[in-house]
Amino acid sequence: MNRIVTWISTNDRYAFQIINHKLKSKWLDLILPKLTHLGGATCTISSLLFIILISESIFRAVAIKALISLALSHFFVHIIKKIYSRERPYVKLPDIQLGVQPLKDYSFPSGHTTAIFSIAVIIALHSIILAIILLPIAMLVGFSRMYLGLHYPTDCIIGALLGTISSFIVYFTTIF
Repeated sequence: MNRIVTWISTNDRYAFQIINHKLKSKWLDLILPKLTHLGGATCTISSLLFIILISESIFRAVAIKALISLALSHFFVHIIKKIYSRERPYVKLPDIQLGVQPLKDYSFPSGHTTAIFSIAVIIALHSIILAIILLPIAMLVGFSRMYLGLHYPTDCIIGALLGTISSFIVYFTTIF
């Protein structure tokens, strides 16, 4: 078991270094600091509330399900961050290219990635057309978190998994 944890940790750092250093480009430096906010609390909550307020029937129901999925996923994110207390890459590793302001909370799991997946997946379960648009955006948000030096790959992978699981739970247990 210890060998597996060591392997994951080593490869997690290695993948992070590739994303944070080797994939740098002016285009990504311009786009990703803006795109990353699509997974933030302000954008996710306000977008869903806006859809709930202005839309009718099916769109409103899907937005309510997405809001429930978001809340459920972040309940688990909060607990896991407290239990695991993983320091962010820019605290632990040298020469991190930090693309945004440093954060004060823990790294594992990625809240932005969890949030965007908890919304994108539940919407994708209702519409294949929106799935084609939203799932790549969700993946880009996860990528942006690593590119900007804020999260390790495993933070984002587990965040995507948590968001996906919460979406499936809400999708298969809600009656509307």
